Amino acid sequence: MSREFEHQKFLDWLLDTLDEQAADALIIAGDVFDSANPPASAQSMLYHFLALVNHRFPKLQVVLVGGNHDSAARLDAPQPLLQELNVHVVGGISRDKDDQLNSQQLLVPLIDKQGGVAAWCVAVPFLRPGDLLPVDGDDDPLIQGVRDIYGEALAEARARVLPGQAIVATGHCYMVGAALSELSERKILGGNQHALPVDIFPADIAYAALGHLHLAQSVGGRDAVRYSGSPIPLSLAENVYPHQVVSVDIDGDKCVNWSPIRVPRTVEILRLPSKESLPLAQILSLLTEQDLPESVPEQNWPYMEVSVLLDRPEPGLRRSIDEALEGKGVRLLKLTTHYPGDGASLAERMPESNLQDLSPDEVFNRRYQQVHNDSPPQPLMAAFHQILEQVQQESEL
Repeated sequence: MSREFEHQKFLDWLLDTLDEQAADALIIAGDVFDSANPPASAQSMLYHFLALVNHRFPKLQVVLVGGNHDSAARLDAPQPLLQELNVHVVGGISRDKDDQLNSQQLLVPLIDKQGGVAAWCVAVPFLRPGDLLPVDGDDDPLIQGVRDIYGEALAEARARVLPGQAIVATGHCYMVGAALSELSERKILGGNQHALPVDIFPADIAYAALGHLHLAQSVGGRDAVRYSGSPIPLSLAENVYPHQVVSVDIDGDKCVNWSPIRVPRTVEILRLPSKESLPLAQILSLLTEQDLPESVPEQNWPYMEVSVLLDRPEPGLRRSIDEALEGKGVRLLKLTTHYPGDGASLAERMPESNLQDLSPDEVFNRRYQQVHNDSPPQPLMAAFHQILEQVQQESEL
């Protein structure tokens, strides 16, 4: 399902917000695209947006770093052209033949409206294990490898910063103590055991703009180390997220204020019911009562998740839901079913030796009884016997 309409609406809103905030710079901490090989329409949307930014705000700088979904090479390729639009792209880090980090690539002077350097941005993209050098000693090689890259880049920034200038950093990473989205994120780099500590960003950094996590949040109790979050919901579970951008005010070498700016929700997400599943009869009644006019454009129709509590499998469930929604302006995105059983497996309820003594029929019957509080119907048992016979015949070959 295309989300192009929602993304375009966000970009249109962001253009106006940059104007309202009189911004000097826009930092995008990745992901830029959803995949390493994005469709032409997504690339066109990005470059059209960057051109509009430069047209409306010729002095505004854009710093764009790659995320774990992005292809570093694809992002970096148009950099010579984008520089003419005041856009600095860092898709990935680079090293010379001696494995020395190209720190200069990661440093972006941020210019204020008076034409002076107000801050230095240490623009670090998503770091893959292959970007990290081996480390000596007993330190975790992934965490220490990331720490070394930030250490080198920050040392270069400190060598250039003058009194009254700030240091701003970016990161696309998973931090210790950060909250993941329920469905649409993963713990990147090396998993949970390699979540980065907040002291990766030392106290002399005025602000760290983080990407990857969809839920807007600060890290380690430090308001100035922050995920702005995704601009639109990227899963049904994110319908309650405060999707936002963050406006940051820098004065001298300090962050003196940060303000979340809520992104308007273009397409609503409806979860019916909002909490626990309900029986089918109640669900159908609620769907019938929904005031969802079909007259609005389909691109504005809300996404819907319906969760039904069933006593036993219901073959006509989807047809019943579709009939209840006929003539209503909504897109049924997900239909989930729940049963009254506790979800525990037979292995959890019975000693292993007893479970092994059961025949396949007994296992099937007990499991069905556990989930549905009833015996399996005869047609289902016949289908089970047919599958069982087929498996047994194949195992004898």
